[in-house]
Amino acid sequence: MKAITFVAVVVLAIATQICSAASGYGVNVSVSVGPEVEEGFVSSGRLFLFLSENLEKEPRTDLWPVSPLRNHIFARNVTEWEKGSLQVLGAGTKLQGTASWMLANVPAGTYKVQVLWDQDLEESQINAPGNLYSTVQEVKISGDTALKVDIDQIVAAHTLLEHDHVKSVEIESRLLSEWWDRPMKLKASVLLPSSYYENPSRAYPLRINISGYGGRYTRVNYLLENEKFTDWWFHKDAPQVINVYLDSDGPFGDHYQLDSENSGPYGAALIEELIPAIERSFRTREDANYRYVDGCSTGGWVSLALQIFYPDHFGGVWSFSPDSVSFDHYQLVDLYKDDNLFVNEWGNLRPVARDIYGDPMVTVKDFIRYENVLGSSNTYVNSGFQFGAHTALYSPKGEDGLPVPMFDPQTGAINKQVVEAWKKYDLKRHLEANWSSLGPKLQGKIYVWMGDMDHFYLNPAARSLSEFMAGTSEPQSDAKFVFDAMEGHCTKFSDKKVLGMIQERVDKLDASSL
Repeated sequence: MKAITFVAVVVLAIATQICSAASGYGVNVSVSVGPEVEEGFVSSGRLFLFLSENLEKEPRTDLWPVSPLRNHIFARNVTEWEKGSLQVLGAGTKLQGTASWMLANVPAGTYKVQVLWDQDLEESQINAPGNLYSTVQEVKISGDTALKVDIDQIVAAHTLLEHDHVKSVEIESRLLSEWWDRPMKLKASVLLPSSYYENPSRAYPLRINISGYGGRYTRVNYLLENEKFTDWWFHKDAPQVINVYLDSDGPFGDHYQLDSENSGPYGAALIEELIPAIERSFRTREDANYRYVDGCSTGGWVSLALQIFYPDHFGGVWSFSPDSVSFDHYQLVDLYKDDNLFVNEWGNLRPVARDIYGDPMVTVKDFIRYENVLGSSNTYVNSGFQFGAHTALYSPKGEDGLPVPMFDPQTGAINKQVVEAWKKYDLKRHLEANWSSLGPKLQGKIYVWMGDMDHFYLNPAARSLSEFMAGTSEPQSDAKFVFDAMEGHCTKFSDKKVLGMIQERVDKLDASSL
């Protein structure tokens, strides 16, 4: 009997240990605002806690939800945080989280811990200048844990590297300021060609580059820091083109350089205000035939959309790996037929990204779970991330002042009424409906590159658009589509490649005018 009792006790002890290991440990984090940043502290905002298993990166900058070592994010809105008081995040705190567990049951392991205070109202990204964050701590969790975190850092302002051939452009937009009823600015950086200062009377073609998702005008810095690029660019034989790098950050994330019911007249502001201001400030040809757009990923979609919606304003587009150009292939979803974004017709969770061999990297459901945490609404609609930005551009404005979600943030159920509103941004549908008027204006102007193993399943939509263009008549489209096998997202894009193609176009135009 004693032996049986002993065995029972041992089994119970083992079971308790297994249960404890499975459920994890309680973690409580006390957050204070340090004197280093107290002067710029704003009392209302959104508090983010990062518990990252990726020990190689700073957690606040590791927001991409695809990683073998996950960065677990928790957040809550805070109002009237009094200076000197603590915010305690723990088992009893109501938090929005990306993990399958909460702070009451954190799995044992080593984590990088960081806190960020999102108090900025001007930019959509949580790492916007003026936001506050803590120094990273590396913590080993092997039992219930109490942590103290001091917010002692401030996100620095955006700056451009100093160089004679790099200029900053910043204007206050009348159109956007009137729409938002507050001052709204547009920014860009300009990279001048090598010969710009040699002949003060020479005018140059204009290349307008749109970034991948959320890219800033400061990305010109990366080119200046690339010795191979600068050695090429400042050689006399390099393309003689003025480069403009647009800024993409808007109130709801990337504003896509187009008009929308939620973000306002960004398209009109670009065409009527920013581009004219740049052309007045620099020696451009001020001729649509010598004004070009290009970009990759989001920039690929935006550049193609600008060429299509403003066909008389641009002389050509080089679009690489564009976002879904047809919503019957919104990645793997047919918005016009399917009922759910997360789950396909066979009941399987849809992936949103893969590697070039087809192995799924992350599901749409998990991706949206991240966006739901980033948004102060606790949904993706104001996350400042990809699906939030799509919603801000394509959807109507809701009664709550936020974009109307096209799909439920928790279940993925698609709202067909909202899909109807999205149709006007379906580039293939727009071309189909307006080909007789648009076709002649787009001849000789469209180049699209796509990898047939695009990481985000964007190739089916590009194929669909290519097939439509190939079947057009009066005129028969001469748009060039290139599909490369076993190539992924943006793998063939480079500034050097695009600038070379633009120079070829310019040389042909110049030769034909002689």
